[in-house]
Amino acid sequence: MNKNELQSSAIITPSEWVLVTGAGGFIGVRVVDALLRRGWTNITCFVRPSSDVDSLQRVLNQHPASKAEIISGNLLSREDCARAAKGAKVVFHLVTGRGKSFPGCFQNSVVTTRNLLDALVTERSVIRLVNVSTFAVHSNMNLRRGAVLDESCEIENNLEERYDAYVYAKLKQDELIEAYHQKHGLPYVTVRPSIVFGPGKKAIPGAVGIDTFGFFLHLGGGNLLPLTYVDNCADAIVLAGLVKGMEGQVFNVVDDELPTSRFFLRSYKREVRNFRSFSVPYSLFYLFCFLWERYARSSQGQLPPVFNRRFCAFMWKRHRFSNQKLKENLGWKPEVPMTEALQRYYAYQRSGSSHS
Repeated sequence: MNKNELQSSAIITPSEWVLVTGAGGFIGVRVVDALLRRGWTNITCFVRPSSDVDSLQRVLNQHPASKAEIISGNLLSREDCARAAKGAKVVFHLVTGRGKSFPGCFQNSVVTTRNLLDALVTERSVIRLVNVSTFAVHSNMNLRRGAVLDESCEIENNLEERYDAYVYAKLKQDELIEAYHQKHGLPYVTVRPSIVFGPGKKAIPGAVGIDTFGFFLHLGGGNLLPLTYVDNCADAIVLAGLVKGMEGQVFNVVDDELPTSRFFLRSYKREVRNFRSFSVPYSLFYLFCFLWERYARSSQGQLPPVFNRRFCAFMWKRHRFSNQKLKENLGWKPEVPMTEALQRYYAYQRSGSSHS
């Protein structure tokens, strides 16, 4: 959907206020840029006090006519949430908690979201919240190998066995937003990006392999990688916030022309830096995860089940991926083709990368 088509049919006019939380982050900066390029110039860019805003400021400097402003604050503060929510018609909520700590992820995904939702309910100006969740909330334990993983697929229903703090927090965030919709009528759209990559991301995606044990284990084999280039992902998020009639919808974001894990790794070694890697078959690593999971249970908490079968299946069980719903409902298409996206990523990596 081009700029003029979107402006003429969007749920708000370009002069109405938009809030982007996490605006200084990897995706957030691109969301702000995508909004500005489409003519939405009144943007509250909410960032943490500790955020590096250089990239965001460069984007704003490219649009001197905009009224975008950077507000520093913490969504754990109700006062900061009220300040950020003031006058916002559409909210793009990208703040999230990451890491391995369950309390930390919960606090920075769920508690922050609750505070923001309370502010939005009080402000009563918002007509759509875009909840940026994650593709990783899906479970594929009951999905046969080679099947399509899309929005209709099962959501993870065994968080204890999955043992992923980020997934746990994101699912609880999704549930909280649905509860506010039911109780207060808060309109929302959920976007679930797959693996977002591009300049700014140093690590090789985990779906290619891991180097937890001091050397790189290639686990993806010939699997397709569910990648989305960061600019393409940002475009999808913006469309989800502005296109009419999308309330309550869920969109997975994945690009076209997906490479296999093997192709990605070989290209990385050729284009960026060569290093030794060891290929491990899916069945063998699945067995390893089963044994780790079993020992973790018997150790009575001394060894956490960070490697488990549900994690292994989601990461490396072979599937295909669909972006049909995104294209049909939002008029989205990946503006940066995969070949060009990979070259941009490799060029960034060459500037000083590490595979870890």
